[in-house]
Amino acid sequence: MRKIKDVLRLKLDAKLSHQQIADALGLSKGVVTKYAGLAATAGLDWFTVQGMDEAALERRLMVGSQKARDYVQPDYGRMHRELGRKGMTLMLLWEEHRADFAHCQTYAYSQFCENYRRFAKQLKRSMRQVHRAGEKLFIDFAGPTIALTDGGRAHIYVASLGASSYTYACATPRET
Repeated sequence: MRKIKDVLRLKLDAKLSHQQIADALGLSKGVVTKYAGLAATAGLDWFTVQGMDEAALERRLMVGSQKARDYVQPDYGRMHRELGRKGMTLMLLWEEHRADFAHCQTYAYSQFCENYRRFAKQLKRSMRQVHRAGEKLFIDFAGPTIALTDGGRAHIYVASLGASSYTYACATPRET
């Protein structure tokens, strides 16, 4: 829930520090600094803010950030999946996007690519594998051998079911 009006009341009327406001409202100091900076840029004082509701105040403060919203934002998640298909390129996706939103303002190709690269950079590198129950069993000998009390060495055999990750392990004298 937005607390813009409370932040500005404590800043402009009560003259509290950013840290005091953050502690009082349970916000971060950075959020308080952001709202105070936006109010200063918009030239707002407490008398003006007092008569506004939360929605009107937010619209007034966010005037500078509206420029980026004028452009139709592509679905970068869908684009990322589409790029996995054979023969698909960013140029083709950009042309599709422009055709779909011909009546709206879209990014130029260079900005479209830059925004996609920024999106792709924040993705976590992972590979999800889905295993059906009882379909796969992963087996291997784990790590180095273990010394036994009789002077011999034991090899650790490990087996794990794919779906449940149920694991079985035992020591064996050999890897055969």
